Amino acid sequence: MTRHQVFTLCFFAVVLLLLYQVALVFSPFLFPVLWAMVLAHLTFPLHARLTTIFHGRETLSASVLTVGIMALGVLPVIMLSFLLVREAGSAHIAITNWIQSGGVERLREEIVKLPFGSGRVEELLSRVVVEQGNLKRVLLESSKTVSEFLVREVTGLVKNTVLLAADFLVMIFSLFFFFKDGKRLYATLYQLIPLEESHKQRIVSRLDQTLRAVVKGLIITAIVQGLLAGAAYVVLGVPFPVFLTALTMLLAPLPIGGTALVWGPVVLYLYWVGPLWKALAMLVWGAGIVSTVDHVLRPILIGKGAQIPFVFLFFSVLGGLAAYGLIGLFLGPILVGLLITALQIYREEFQHQEEPGPPIS
Repeated sequence: MTRHQVFTLCFFAVVLLLLYQVALVFSPFLFPVLWAMVLAHLTFPLHARLTTIFHGRETLSASVLTVGIMALGVLPVIMLSFLLVREAGSAHIAITNWIQSGGVERLREEIVKLPFGSGRVEELLSRVVVEQGNLKRVLLESSKTVSEFLVREVTGLVKNTVLLAADFLVMIFSLFFFFKDGKRLYATLYQLIPLEESHKQRIVSRLDQTLRAVVKGLIITAIVQGLLAGAAYVVLGVPFPVFLTALTMLLAPLPIGGTALVWGPVVLYLYWVGPLWKALAMLVWGAGIVSTVDHVLRPILIGKGAQIPFVFLFFSVLGGLAAYGLIGLFLGPILVGLLITALQIYREEFQHQEEPGPPIS
């Protein structure tokens, strides 16, 4: 081994060690920085327009845009938290009033009126009453537990404001500098990628396409589904429509269940309290409109832009949620998209080079 080879080997070993140590230092800030990168990438065209409006002053444009995003992010979360606490307490009061007004005593009579499965449901109800001892007590304790859980979780978030504020400030701080120095940082990282120019362009283009497609598919579809379901909650007189609408938007990106996890129980509630046409209307609207929007919009917005087969898209979203949490909804499809691009490059370049030439005659 030559002296140059020894030097090269030691140099890369030191670089890898430094990268590992730097990764340990920055690991506590990984997710806030990733959120800042996603937001900066999606809103960078707006930053470019503001920079033009402000006659090339990038710092001013970055400041205005960062403050705007901060306001849009903080105010809705605070308002939603207060609404969740208020409506969770109201839900417990409503259930308590229903029980005290004789709702449990009327339960068996209502079950008999079910068009199908009434005998099995009645048998199950009797078993629950026998096993649990007192159905009233069980329902009261269950509703109180759910209500206290929601209040406790939101209160816990308030108590952990130091940690949340730190993560949020890291994200805002990173977002500002991604706006301000994003072009230079991108150019530096782009030059460091040890690939041919055409390959680098394909990977960067695929990253941009996948990110935008996933964001459009998940967020826009969730908002549309939430608003459609929320309109039905309001029109049909469902209690706590704000909470249910927010919950519908939150669960909409899930591949299994999705919005049906919310509007399904609402159908049962409307059937229970009557009249029957409200339950049927919610069922038709939920299954025929709200859930159908997911099957129509999401493949259009994600499939065409990201160019990921549906089965891979399905498991990438689930796996991303399990591995990375909420941001995994974006990271999962992005990683799969980059892997597909890398495999395409390998197939087109390296396998083509390894193909044996024609036999020499």
